Amino acid sequence: MMRSLTTAATGMISQQQNLDTISNNLANVNTNGFKAQRAEFQDIVYQTVRASGASTGASSSSPIAVQIGLGSKFAVNSAFEGQGPLTSTGNPTDLAIQGQGYFQVQMPDGSTGYTRDGSFKLDSTGQVVTNDGYQVIPSIQIPAGSTAVSISGSGLVTAVLPGQSSPTTIGQITIATFSNPAGLTRLGHNLYAAGGASGDPQVGNPGSTGFGSVEAGFVEGSNVQVVEEMVKMIVAQRAYEVNSKAIQTADEMLQTVGQLKR
Repeated sequence: MMRSLTTAATGMISQQQNLDTISNNLANVNTNGFKAQRAEFQDIVYQTVRASGASTGASSSSPIAVQIGLGSKFAVNSAFEGQGPLTSTGNPTDLAIQGQGYFQVQMPDGSTGYTRDGSFKLDSTGQVVTNDGYQVIPSIQIPAGSTAVSISGSGLVTAVLPGQSSPTTIGQITIATFSNPAGLTRLGHNLYAAGGASGDPQVGNPGSTGFGSVEAGFVEGSNVQVVEEMVKMIVAQRAYEVNSKAIQTADEMLQTVGQLKR
């Protein structure tokens, strides 16, 4: 059986996974805080017909190796950590991070999740929560009847409490950074978990050294570039077609060999 059949098949499989990645990016073009991913590939094992330096005569050797590659494989989805556009909402509890960092949220199992989606809401007790009802860490509770709720660029939360005329500090938003954000594990629901390669979270106040600032009344949009993804889709489609053509050609060559005895 010709190696080209299975070799081209690996290319088709790789491009299928490439298209899966592109489709996910396009599906999340309007997802708050979404970071686009890029499919990356590796060549796989080689069959060595003749090693470099192998003897080719009494006093000569091969200057280069003779190797036949056996295809490609999908290696990793790398994330593009570029800043998404900020959109004004007018909601004082909506927050966007300008720069590095992630909001921290309390997961149902007690662990800490991380998100760039700052479209926060208030629950029945006045706690600041995500769209899924997960509490923001550290806990921020806005008393009922409070007015002029404000969150500064450094994450300080103030409000005018009932019966008072001047603002009172009611909490402090903190954010976490990682030495390798690409190592975070995506959980869905705009959440991440610290992974083995992300490093330990470093927690601090927004605006301090190494931490981005927060913008109240804004949310960060997806950093997906639609035109760029469409170009990638065209390239993936053409690469898939070329690999399928290689399989078709190999099949025709085998068919010719099978007809030689006739």
